[in-house]
Amino acid sequence: MKENPIRSLPGIPTLLGILAIEVGAVALFFTSIGHQSPLGAIGAVLLAVLATLCLIGLYMVEPNQSAVLSLFGKYVGTVKDSGLRWNNPFYGKRKVSQRVRNFESGKLKVNDLDGSPIEIAAVIVWQVIDSAEAVYNVDDYESFVHIQSESALRTMATSYPYDQHEDGQVALRSHAAEISKHLRDELAERLADAGVQVLDARISHLAYAPEIAQAMLQRQQANAIIAARTRIVAGAVGMVEMALAELQKNGVVHLDEERKAQMVSNLLVVLCGERATQPIVNAGTLY
Repeated sequence: MKENPIRSLPGIPTLLGILAIEVGAVALFFTSIGHQSPLGAIGAVLLAVLATLCLIGLYMVEPNQSAVLSLFGKYVGTVKDSGLRWNNPFYGKRKVSQRVRNFESGKLKVNDLDGSPIEIAAVIVWQVIDSAEAVYNVDDYESFVHIQSESALRTMATSYPYDQHEDGQVALRSHAAEISKHLRDELAERLADAGVQVLDARISHLAYAPEIAQAMLQRQQANAIIAARTRIVAGAVGMVEMALAELQKNGVVHLDEERKAQMVSNLLVVLCGERATQPIVNAGTLY
């Protein structure tokens, strides 16, 4: 059911008109009594009752709010004009806020793509854009938004690993923009029938579950050590190659294969060692 805008009368002029009718009905009643006119008195009473009934048609719409009107269960239209408004007194009126709202989901415990248990939560920013759909397509649109948001967050979390294991792989921890877009698209699909637009969706909490947090920390430390060692070794090998090439090019010293191997070994120990080495000066012959 799509939203159907409907016109409404300004409330203050309408209220003044109703009050004027009420005053006229009272004056007519007393005049009819004075002239002993029963029909006039009855007409004045009916006019006063009708004017009082018209007061029920007054309602107030605040800024960024809409009023969904229905007649005996049938949707009539939606009024978005703010201020005091008036419509048919028999219309049922339900106010719907169209302000931007946000909430933070609870911490959910789910398994990521690798099967590791993680804790995840998200902040969802949303707004009602179709009041009729929000009222008539779902039973309680606010509860619907909260439940579907948690469901979308669970689905999204199981689609990615916590950490990036390969180049180009999207991960929860390292690709915030891509993850937010996926979550936003997932929510937009689920909440479209409720007349709700998702403005933003971002992860607010992400961590390994407590039972594996220590093990995963050790794994991350091991990966960091391996990456650092790999870079150190690659740099050391390059420096050794450069040193041998410079010695050979300039003819500083001629080394046989055994001495080259020993020199390479010593340089790698110096360059790859965790602690500073203590050099030993050879004061004798080379051999």
